[in-house]
Amino acid sequence: MASQADVRRIALSLPATEEAPNHFAFSVRNKGKLKGFVWVWMERVAPKRARVPQPNVIAVRVANLFDKDFLLSLDPVKFFTEPHYNGFPAVLVRLPAMTARELRPLIMEAWRCQAPKDVDPKGKAPRRRMAAPRRRS
Repeated sequence: MASQADVRRIALSLPATEEAPNHFAFSVRNKGKLKGFVWVWMERVAPKRARVPQPNVIAVRVANLFDKDFLLSLDPVKFFTEPHYNGFPAVLVRLPAMTARELRPLIMEAWRCQAPKDVDPKGKAPRRRMAAPRRRS
């Protein structure tokens, strides 16, 4: 059974990750803006009332709606969505149904969706492309 502590440990192990100071959410800075990749699900328990954090469920960013649909069809016990997330590339994950080992690649992929392309998730220096040799005329 995964927990918020597992989510925090995995998310903060990724380079340039920042934790929100006032709620359970993790972001990475891309072009000067914070881009969220995992956060606690805020459930609407009553219409026209404030949303309530559900600590056993996280929202995880995915690359696109195809990936979202794939995860939702993969295991409805672990993954689900709600109308608030229709058309948005994120899936809701039930932490008690997951292990930390299953959670790690999901969070890493969410981080990759939002991180700058030149940052490596393993913290290595960015790869530099070798310039093509110039032709002499």
